[in-house]
Amino acid sequence: MKFGKEFESQMVPEWQEVYINYNYLKSLLKDVQVCKLRKKQTDKQRSLKRRSTMYRAFSGLTHRNNNSPRCSTDIENQVIVVNYSPKQNGSPEGTYETMFLRSTEEGGEKELLFFSKLDDEFNKVNRFYMTKVEEVKKEATFLNKQMEALIAFRIKVNNNHGSEIESSAETNNLASHITASAAAVSASSPIGVRSSEDCKDLNEEKRMETKITAQTPLEILNHVKINTTSETPRSTIKSLLKVDRDKELNFRKHNLKSIEEQLKRVFIEFYQKLRLLKSYSFLNLTAMSKILKKYDKVTSRAASKAYLNMVDSSYIGNSDVVIRLGERVEATFIKHFSNSNRSNGMNILRLKAKRERHRTTFSLGWFTGCAIALIVALIVIIHARNIMRKEGLAQYMANMFPLYSLFGFIVLHMVMYAANLYFWRRYRVNYPFIFGYKQGTELGYREVFLLSAGLATLALASVVANLDMEMDDKTKAYSALTELLPLGLLTFLLLIAFCPFNIIYRSSRYFLLCCLFHCICAPLYKVTLPDFFLADQLTSQIQALRSIQFYICYYVWGDFKQRRNMCNRSDVYSIFTFIVATIPYWSRLFQCLRRFCEDRDSMHAYNGLKYFSTVAALLVRIAYSQRVGLGKSGQMWWMVALITSVIATIFNTFWDLVVDWGLLRRHSKNCWLRDKLILPHKSVYFAVMVLNILLRLAWLQTVLNFQVSFLHRETLIAIVASLEIIRRGIWNFFRLENEHLNNVGKYRAFNSVPLPFNYIENESRAK
Repeated sequence: MKFGKEFESQMVPEWQEVYINYNYLKSLLKDVQVCKLRKKQTDKQRSLKRRSTMYRAFSGLTHRNNNSPRCSTDIENQVIVVNYSPKQNGSPEGTYETMFLRSTEEGGEKELLFFSKLDDEFNKVNRFYMTKVEEVKKEATFLNKQMEALIAFRIKVNNNHGSEIESSAETNNLASHITASAAAVSASSPIGVRSSEDCKDLNEEKRMETKITAQTPLEILNHVKINTTSETPRSTIKSLLKVDRDKELNFRKHNLKSIEEQLKRVFIEFYQKLRLLKSYSFLNLTAMSKILKKYDKVTSRAASKAYLNMVDSSYIGNSDVVIRLGERVEATFIKHFSNSNRSNGMNILRLKAKRERHRTTFSLGWFTGCAIALIVALIVIIHARNIMRKEGLAQYMANMFPLYSLFGFIVLHMVMYAANLYFWRRYRVNYPFIFGYKQGTELGYREVFLLSAGLATLALASVVANLDMEMDDKTKAYSALTELLPLGLLTFLLLIAFCPFNIIYRSSRYFLLCCLFHCICAPLYKVTLPDFFLADQLTSQIQALRSIQFYICYYVWGDFKQRRNMCNRSDVYSIFTFIVATIPYWSRLFQCLRRFCEDRDSMHAYNGLKYFSTVAALLVRIAYSQRVGLGKSGQMWWMVALITSVIATIFNTFWDLVVDWGLLRRHSKNCWLRDKLILPHKSVYFAVMVLNILLRLAWLQTVLNFQVSFLHRETLIAIVASLEIIRRGIWNFFRLENEHLNNVGKYRAFNSVPLPFNYIENESRAK
């Protein structure tokens, strides 16, 4: 792999703009190379013209002075001079400027432009690196205080659960650990820059260690309280009822364990930051070296040595703060979180990237082939048995088709999500970071395709086994075993979803179930992006939720052996039709209200109003459909359904295009689009906007009561529901693209993990 592609593949996606623009610098070198080639061709032509005059010269009339003075070789070969400008106007770091000494030569303006852009790129990288290093140094100071509080908490817990002699020994032992921890994570200035700063740094560490050792655990805990966040229904209800929380520290082992786990996650995330900064420095320094070597090769000059000497003396080339902090974090983590087991501690800190497995690809191909074979078999059976003309077809479509369509909706949604994963990965959208997946546990598009193909195979096999249109003449019933196949398949899926064993991507299943539980319990949980993203997915699966409702009615109250049901005649079923269809929208509405109460952002209130308008339109459409089904007049209901649906569609479409996708910007660099785009072709965005509007109008089938002669009513309902799932799949890509670009604009590449302790000591008392 060429360095340019490797360099791009190893970038932190959110920091792409602050890496060296390697491809742009290469393009400038190509311009320099073209000028050099033109110059060589011109010199060659001139030499051919003068070759005839060379025959007139002979040695007797030619005289060369071999004793002429020569300039110094170093001065003649000097190409550039790098100057350093100190800090100005509050700039955190000075700037480097290169003076090109050969600008008067032919093509010199191209080389002058190259060094000018090279300076800009290097200064950009140097400033960004210094800013991020200052941030991690401040964060290391906070982590130092967290370790002080943790070890003091450990001492107190051991005192409460041990004897007096053991407690005093443990106190002395852990007090020395406090000093070691303080030295392990305290921030420091880079070594190798100035010796005076090193001495100052060491003195500061010694002073801090002395101060910490002088403090007893009780003194430390007097200025500390445990951070409590409203992330559970219990804490949320307490905050609403204004119940006073217990502010005293409970020195119990289970509290210590939870604090250790939380601080452990903080250390892991902090270590990942250090690794990314280390990689950022290494990649950019390597890119600088590569591009300068290319310059020397193209121009046959020797400028790289002088410039790289400047790079080595700069902050990014000379500072080793990140390396030192990384070593100290490793030492602290191994000592306090892995029982001094270095191998175990490093395996936890250095999260391994997920590896692609060949068996996944093989299984995907096998299940896909099985699904295609079953589809062909199903078509052949229908044609051979002439099922489309049998009397039992209408009964089958009214009872069995809604049961099996549930699996079709799930498979289609999974296929769309797998396609989203593929394109997110292709265009470097950092979806694992956005969703908050633990590194190495996120599913790739192959795994999701595999799950969808496996489910499609099971569902199609069940359909083929249950494709019976004839009733027994004696019993007037169908085979009970085959009639229970859909219920058995659904039960199997639920067992897999809630299976506690480590099979079939347990971490992903647990993550999905947690998000689903948060959606159901909204607004009792703090709203995160995975929660409201999943709730949005559920709003496109209304027909699937209705199928689950039909399952309960068909198998609990209905006579499934005769393939008939009395669900539509039940008032209870009709009431639950309204409730089930609006559950996802109510969940999103409550999530918006929760975010509005926490952030006081009016956009969340407007978003909640959007979902409320959708709920109103959906309820009116259901009421109109039920009146039409009962043969009652519904002209007024039709008008109300049309008006509410138009309002909800306009509101939702505007929100999709402007807020969720960030498009339709009048003063954007890209006409009516965003300033930043990921897809290379702008026409795709306009086509998708039109497609979104068209798919949003699928509700017209309900209001206008479209009827297609060659399609059964249940088939038409399934097609409309599938169109909504496809629209949601398209929405997913551009919604996450906009989120990713927002992260890129803020250089947000790390998850924020809350700290377990909060220091309440004021500055005056600290002094």
